[in-house]
Formats: sequence, structure tokens, C-alpha cells
Amino acid sequence: MHPLHEITRRHFFADCGLGVGKIALASLLTGALAGQVRTAESMNPLAPRKPHYAPRAKAVIHLFMAGAPSQLDLFDHKPELTRLEGKPLPPEVIGGQRYAFIRADANVLGPRFKFAQHGQSGAEISEVMPHLAKVADDICLVKSMHTDQFNHAPAQLFLNTGFAQPGRPSIGSWVTYGLGAEATDLPAFVVMSTGAGISGGAANWSSGFLPTLYSGVRFRNQGDPILSVSNPAGIDARLQRESLDLAGALNQHHQDRIGDPEIATRIASYEMAYRLQSSAPELMNLKSETPQTLQLYGCDPDKPSFARACLLARRMVERGVRFINIYHEGWDAHSDVAGNHRNNCGATDQGAAALIADLKQRGLLDETLVVWGGEFGRTPMVESNAALGRSLGRDHHPQAFTMWLAGGGIKPGLTYGATDDLGFHVADKGVHVHDLQATLLHLLGLDHERLTYTYQGRAFRLTDVHGKIVRDILA
Repeated sequence: MHPLHEITRRHFFADCGLGVGKIALASLLTGALAGQVRTAESMNPLAPRKPHYAPRAKAVIHLFMAGAPSQLDLFDHKPELTRLEGKPLPPEVIGGQRYAFIRADANVLGPRFKFAQHGQSGAEISEVMPHLAKVADDICLVKSMHTDQFNHAPAQLFLNTGFAQPGRPSIGSWVTYGLGAEATDLPAFVVMSTGAGISGGAANWSSGFLPTLYSGVRFRNQGDPILSVSNPAGIDARLQRESLDLAGALNQHHQDRIGDPEIATRIASYEMAYRLQSSAPELMNLKSETPQTLQLYGCDPDKPSFARACLLARRMVERGVRFINIYHEGWDAHSDVAGNHRNNCGATDQGAAALIADLKQRGLLDETLVVWGGEFGRTPMVESNAALGRSLGRDHHPQAFTMWLAGGGIKPGLTYGATDDLGFHVADKGVHVHDLQATLLHLLGLDHERLTYTYQGRAFRLTDVHGKIVRDILA
């Protein structure tokens, strides 16, 4: 061992057990090994991956009611609101809460529809959802949801990505990143919409800082499901295949040299587009469905609708699609909550209930998780504003709302959690948005604390540093 005063730079570079030369060699070996891993992954970056533990669900269909339905008019019956209608809520109930469009001392608005108990479970469901009432024993009503956000875009992003601003991966992207893809001819993560517009936009199904390979693929309602999926005139299958092979070889050469995951995304996207030219038209052609099935959903096979999207979602699950979002916008009832919800329930109730019944009769419900709900709830107080032409509506309410889940390891026929007599605050068994996200990942066999991605030096996850599994709703 050298005395300290005899140590030279030569000793440091050559003789030291942790010398720079050895460090450099280690880094070169690590780089070479990493290059081999990247090359292997680039061959099929969406190859199926093992979950953390045995999953209960293989696929998720998320029926996102964008705009936020009123839990007080659909699921959370509060007779006390009828008694207090036209009077302000007690100040101690409201506390320091502020609202976007109403004063905190606005008068109470009672439920606009009648409620009844249904099934052996006795679940209370509004009269405007008669089809859902028929499958009441197959769903789990969670009446104690709450969120941190009170405006549409941030709240939609928060429910989808765990963060209120654009830039984080959506839950569908996290699932695809964690589990890979089962489908070979369709995207692993598909998005459809059947309404007027989504406040959070494409950030709701973005892959954020994950490679764009994991982004949701938006399917259109009419024409080709994806733009430019059909060949232009004069391009036959052979020419297209040769062109793709050449582009793929060049991209793969570039990928092998620099290991950029976006190049792997490009290669996979070109190949998926090629396969979609035959798989997408077959998927979208509902004429192979029986008249009984079309009648169950109440849909015209050639006419865009929420019911048609639900039927397509079932067909996607059969073909191995991992995560499906269906957005139905238009629930933002700042005025005429009764008319708004009657129309929206008329457009969505039969399709959602048929999806549950159809999956069940085909033996798919046990392995398919269906989720229904919006980004927050609506106020017990009325919104009326003559200047804006609004009356008998409800404002945004993040403190309490209702969602329902079915299949995929969820306990059927359960009503979980409760709000106070005025439907203002969660009174029992609160479920935060991060808790819901943790539970969905758990049902897919993923540990929400272990499913991470390092970006800018930090390990990120869907639930940030929050979230707990809601084990009481698991079958």
C-alpha cells in the first residue's frame, strides 16, 4: 500500500482499485450491454410483459362521462335536499368553499328524478337509467369519490394521469408500458369519443414523458377509423410492403446506432398501420353481429353512437386490446340539469348496460374491468344566472361524486361509501382519485408503487406519492 505522500496521478489512473481506467471500462461494457438490450427491445417494444402478480383483469373499458354527471340526480339520492329546496345550505356545511359560477349561499336544488331500489343488492338508481337498473347486481357503486380539481380540463387530466397539468402519462399508457400488448393487429390502447369535445383534449390519453409508442390511438367515428389507413390510388400491397421494409431497415439501422425509443415507436407505428389496413375495417364492420346483439345495444351498425362504441369495445377486448377509453362529452349541466341528464342518459344508458350484459354472457366480464364516471360531481345548490341564460343547473363539486365499476375482480352488487345527508361531503369510506388509480392497476396485476419510469432524474408513477388500494370493493 502506498503512503499517502507517494500517491501520484499515475497511481490514481492505473493502480487504484477504483481507478478511472476501470470506471471507463465498466461504462463501456455497460453501454455495450445496454445497446444489446435496446436492440432486443426495438424488435418488439410492445411484447407482452409479466405483471407484478396474478391479475384479476386482462383489459379495461373506461366509459368516461366528460363534463361530470350529477351524482345527486343519478345515484346518490338525498331526500333532505327535497325538503330544503329553495333554501340556502347551513354556512357550517359550506365552510370556505368557493365555486366557479355560483355563490356559496345559493339555494338548494332537490333531485330532479325519482329513485328506486333495484336487484337483490337494492342499489338506488335514478329513473332515467332503466337499463343500468337491470344489471344493478353486476355493478359496484362507489358513492364516496373525491378529487383535488374543480375545473374540467385539470380534473379530467387528474383522473387520467394523476396530475392536473398536461405532460404526464395517462393510465392507459402506464398499463401498456407495464404489460405490453396482447393484440398484434390492433393498438393496445384505443380511444373513442361520441360527444362534442373533451376539455382536457389529447393530453388525456397521451403517453407524456413515456415513449410515444404508449400513447392512445384515437379512432374516428366515420370513414376510416384512422386517417390515411387506406392506400392511395396506384399503390398496391406489394409496393407498400417493399416500401415499409426499406424504411424499417433504415430505421432499425439508426435505432441500433443511437437507441432512441422514438425510433422504435416509428417502426412499430408503420407496421401497425400496415396491419390496421385489414384489421380495422374488419373490427368496425358490425354487420357480422347478430340482430339480437344489435338490439341489445340499441345501435345502428352504420351510425356513430355511444352504444356502437360500446359494442366496438367488446369486439376490441375479444381481439386483445388492453385499454379502451370511450368519452361521451356533454354532461356539464350548468343549466337545466334535468333536460341535460335525460338526454345524456338516453344516449348512454342502454349501451353501457348492454356492454356489461354482453361481456357477461360471453364469459368476458370476469376478466374485463368496466369503469363509468366523470371527473367530479355537481353541487347540491342550484345554478341560475339570467345574464348567462342559466337556470336550474348545478355547478362543479369536487368534494363528492359517484362512479361505478363492474367485472375484472370487482365485488358485484355492492354500494360502497356514503356522503352526508346533503350530498356535500364524503361521510364514510372516502375514495380519492389516486386510490381509484391504484386499485385499477392492482386489478391488472400491477403494483402502483413499483410501476415507475425515471424521467429527468426522478422516478415517476401514476399515483405520485399517494394512493391506496380499495380492497373492500374487490371480489
